[in-house]
Amino acid sequence: MRLMDTTERYEGQTSSDERVADSWLARSMWFGFGWLAAAFGAIGVVVPGLPTTVFMIIAAACFAHCSPRFEQWVLHLPGVGRSVADYRSGRGMPKRAKVAAITMMVLAIMLSAGLLVENSAVRASIVVAGLIGAWYIVWQVPTAVELASTEQDPRT
Repeated sequence: MRLMDTTERYEGQTSSDERVADSWLARSMWFGFGWLAAAFGAIGVVVPGLPTTVFMIIAAACFAHCSPRFEQWVLHLPGVGRSVADYRSGRGMPKRAKVAAITMMVLAIMLSAGLLVENSAVRASIVVAGLIGAWYIVWQVPTAVELASTEQDPRT
């Protein structure tokens, strides 16, 4: 695995408006937010219901503004790096990832609204938020086509 220096970028991995911030303060803030998002993403690996990929997408976006090296580190993380790269390049989520995400959302909503919350207004809010989330995943996030074994990995 080769990490890129500050003058290099993956073609198609970052948008043209994402560039390293000029001021030291701005780079420091982006760096801090990037590590905060990466920490939440790492916690999400072991805590059910806390997403990993979303926080790693945020971390990569933050690192794009301050440290291309750490941006590339996120894009090359085992398990999540390819998903982050696919999302950022507009490919979306694979169908099986969408099914898994919605299944976990339904289970978390059933547990929260069905067993843990007694207030009916809060229950309704949880269900509505879950329906909005499921709608967004199904209808707004593109479904990625699985790469054939002969195709090049976009991260390399």
